[in-house]
Amino acid sequence: MTDCVFCKIAQKEIPAHIVYEDEHFLSFLDINPQGPGHVQVIPKKHFRWIWDIPPEQSAIPNFGQYFAVVQKIAQALQGTFGTDMVIAKAVGDEVPHAHVWLFPNPSQSKGDAKAFEANAQEIRERLLA
Repeated sequence: MTDCVFCKIAQKEIPAHIVYEDEHFLSFLDINPQGPGHVQVIPKKHFRWIWDIPPEQSAIPNFGQYFAVVQKIAQALQGTFGTDMVIAKAVGDEVPHAHVWLFPNPSQSKGDAKAFEANAQEIRERLLA
């Protein structure tokens, strides 16, 4: 998709505060955060909806792999921002590319939502721990 903003982020044509990246998936801070640590988790390959990601384990990437990454990042957010509650949303109407929003409960989390580089660094460090 040539006009997809998330494809452009995955291809590094648009800068983003990346917190996680592997061969098939990418996670980056949302530019309009609901709270500190608000990230998008996307497959690098373009799928319109999360339910378009193949469920078969033989498919690369597949739905199970995707949600393993979502879980890993959600757990890192819990520790980084001091809350057990991480909100997940998979509406998909804002950007036509499969994505899951993850953000720590804004009423309980600590930190500045606009401290993008510091938040990204803290999440990356937690993921490496």
